[in-house]
Amino acid sequence: MRAIVIRGFGGPEVLQVETVPEPDPIPGWVTIAVHAVSVNRTLDLAVRAGRYARPVKLPHVLGADPSGVIVAVGDGVSSRQVGDRVVTSPFLRPPTGAQPSQLLGVHAWGGYAEFVTVPADATFIIPSGLDYPQATVISRHAPMAFHLLDDKARLSSDQTVLIMGASGGLGSIGVQVAKTLGATVIAGAGSDDRVARALSMGADFGVNYRRDDLEAEVMRLTDGKGVDVVYENISDPSLFPKALASLTRGGRLVTAGSHGGGIVPLDVSRLYMKQLTVMGSTGQKPVDTERSLAAAAAGRIIADIHTCMPLEESADAHRLLEAGEVQGKIVLTVTHPDR
Repeated sequence: MRAIVIRGFGGPEVLQVETVPEPDPIPGWVTIAVHAVSVNRTLDLAVRAGRYARPVKLPHVLGADPSGVIVAVGDGVSSRQVGDRVVTSPFLRPPTGAQPSQLLGVHAWGGYAEFVTVPADATFIIPSGLDYPQATVISRHAPMAFHLLDDKARLSSDQTVLIMGASGGLGSIGVQVAKTLGATVIAGAGSDDRVARALSMGADFGVNYRRDDLEAEVMRLTDGKGVDVVYENISDPSLFPKALASLTRGGRLVTAGSHGGGIVPLDVSRLYMKQLTVMGSTGQKPVDTERSLAAAAAGRIIADIHTCMPLEESADAHRLLEAGEVQGKIVLTVTHPDR
């Protein structure tokens, strides 16, 4: 099979098309003919560049969220069968106290390939009517958005949430998930175009936080109260303090991202005087993926896809994402004429 193999860390040029053996499923696993896989900043670009926080063994194949058709099942698999259309969770083993989870495309060869093998219990059936690129992007971001906003922040229909990075992959899905929960949504983004994009996804209000004072605008929009929840996921040292300051008394900030740097100042006096809560989590559950796919099939959530590119153009896809002008996700596609 063809795969995009990394044999050394570096720029996009290290992504090379190679012919490698097609994987056979071990007991409990399945093999998927990949139709789509998305390009992600942390789990793809950072891994490729050698900047990921945990060790990555070379040679390696990226791709955390492939979707496609099951073509083989290993011994003991009864929940899936050949021909099933599925997406995959990147989590190959649930987190435990001292044992970090294993991630597809980081610790195991991922979906930048014609075929990939994964545990059967890491797959989810794609509802009828949902195509592979949409299913891939939905399964990548919507489960985390549901987990952060519903499970962690307990966002409710009478509350207001500030979505940071609201036109990005996790942000645009967060806007839509918040609306499915009935909340009022303020979208924060770094340009007028990005704010407009978030508003088109359903946000009620928008703030260009690179031009305007984020805290002042949020307080104006909430009549001085502040928001109940901040969905942060950036960790930019200039933006994080403003986002935290936008919370009302007893407010909650949730995050699962740090591509803005990760080290931020924290006003501890504000934290305890306003009784705020800051929560970080990567612990999405299978039910989060199931309800995400159901919401997408019902038209309540739509993945914001910038473009689809052939698998062979992976290096160009990385260059495009690194250029910083992409709005929406880039999805790599694989053609299987007989599947």
